[in-house]
Amino acid sequence: MAVAALGLVVVAVAAVLATWLWAAAFHLVWRPYAVGKAFRRQGIRGPAYRFFVGNNEETKAMRVATAGDVLDRASHDIVPRVLPQYKAWMSSYGKVFLSWTGFTPSLCVGDHDMAKQILSNRAGLFGKSDPGPNIMALLGKGLVFTDGEDWARHRRVVHPAFAMDKLKSMARTMEDCAGEVVRAWEARAEVVAGGGVGVATVEVGQQFVELTADVISHTAFGSSYKEGKEVFLAQRELQGIAFATINNVRVRGLGNLPTKMNVRRWQLERKVRGTLMAIIDGRLAAAAKEGATGYGSDLLGLMLEANTNASSGTHKGGAAMMSMDEIIDECKTFFFAGHDTTSHLLTWAVFLLGTHRDWQSKLRDEVLKECSTGTPLHGDALNKLKLTTMVLYETLRLYGAVIMMARTATADTELVGGAMSVKVPKGTMTMIPIAIMHRDEAVWGADAGEFNPLRFKDGVGKAAKHPSAMLAFSFGPRACIGQDFAMLEAKATLAVILRKFEFEVAPEYVHAPAEFLTLQPKTGLPVRLRLLDR
Repeated sequence: MAVAALGLVVVAVAAVLATWLWAAAFHLVWRPYAVGKAFRRQGIRGPAYRFFVGNNEETKAMRVATAGDVLDRASHDIVPRVLPQYKAWMSSYGKVFLSWTGFTPSLCVGDHDMAKQILSNRAGLFGKSDPGPNIMALLGKGLVFTDGEDWARHRRVVHPAFAMDKLKSMARTMEDCAGEVVRAWEARAEVVAGGGVGVATVEVGQQFVELTADVISHTAFGSSYKEGKEVFLAQRELQGIAFATINNVRVRGLGNLPTKMNVRRWQLERKVRGTLMAIIDGRLAAAAKEGATGYGSDLLGLMLEANTNASSGTHKGGAAMMSMDEIIDECKTFFFAGHDTTSHLLTWAVFLLGTHRDWQSKLRDEVLKECSTGTPLHGDALNKLKLTTMVLYETLRLYGAVIMMARTATADTELVGGAMSVKVPKGTMTMIPIAIMHRDEAVWGADAGEFNPLRFKDGVGKAAKHPSAMLAFSFGPRACIGQDFAMLEAKATLAVILRKFEFEVAPEYVHAPAEFLTLQPKTGLPVRLRLLDR
């Protein structure tokens, strides 16, 4: 009996092992071979697949090789630094080519018509790619990563918080937060000058990170902004963990092993969740006593109120209530996105205005006309800053925080662009290289690599030959819900700065844009600030 039982165990183990080996061979050998062959038949080529690691090692090597490169500060050609592999592969294989992220096929889609088809699709053919546990811990499964009915449900609840009439009321808070930073700069400049009008050198990159975290803490969490800052600190550490592992080949299950990094990620996740849950519980308790006013008028309060309306069926579209876990994930999303991307937009805008002093003067004249010194800022005045808006869009074109977007084909489908059509197998990641497409001379003109805000004088849709060429906030139904918030905050902050200072990029600045999940100066942005005559 014992021998028979042992035999059965051996057979069972062998069956499991055989199943596992077959699955591994299918995913690591047969599928890459079949997918690569299917694309080659269509004329789509690319770097050769390498067992298990795909092209990850080549990517790492090319990034290391360009990591020390420094650009002239008049150059905006960041692609060789931040996407060296795509620059090399595009030059060899064209705008549409196949590479491999580990054993996952990745189709580069550098064609604007195809990119529009992907981003505009409403049938769910191109879903958000699984970002892995480290990025999910940072951003949560909010609007950025949900799909289908879940995305529609989240969008209905979150949208009221980002309505323009609600955002305009936050302009004063944005001005107050920027004012605190600028007053510190004023004091520093006066100390340098011994009490007179002086010049101070300030590293503005980190200052803007802290400023935008302060803004989102106040506008999202209101009186609980101090707890919001705790979320900010935890998310900064989670961002470091996510970046450190972004080019690793992901193997299912490894994220659950108690490694030192995973344990620290779990600790930070618990801290973020506990802090946000405490804030939400406080709002729900206040609403139970005071009614709708208890939720608060900040982003969190507006979202909780909309969620309650959804649960009672008063929300347009019927019941669409989100769970507390989903609300927490949305808080993670708009907290991180609301400060990180806006801080880098401000940093790069100051860099461009500090190296194009003529445009700085134009913007100052506009700000003083529409938002005169001593007058509190308000949303309507900020929306009149047309030149400032043009400069911000040109900043996003040249130095947008997100340089690449990924979508995964959820079914076999076909992409059509110009004279080319490509059949895309289910499970293929489609990669849209934003930084490269924003410099496409065939679409943006011969001056695509230059700073020229006037290209946006007639609006975003007419800035280039293709109406959807501008991809900084994505495009179509999945366009960034926070873009109005980001633009309003950036305009408010620049208005406060321009009313007080002239500035230029300091001589010690090293122009080496780098991607740390988002695009930012590798060693910060030191700026020389001179107080305007008062």
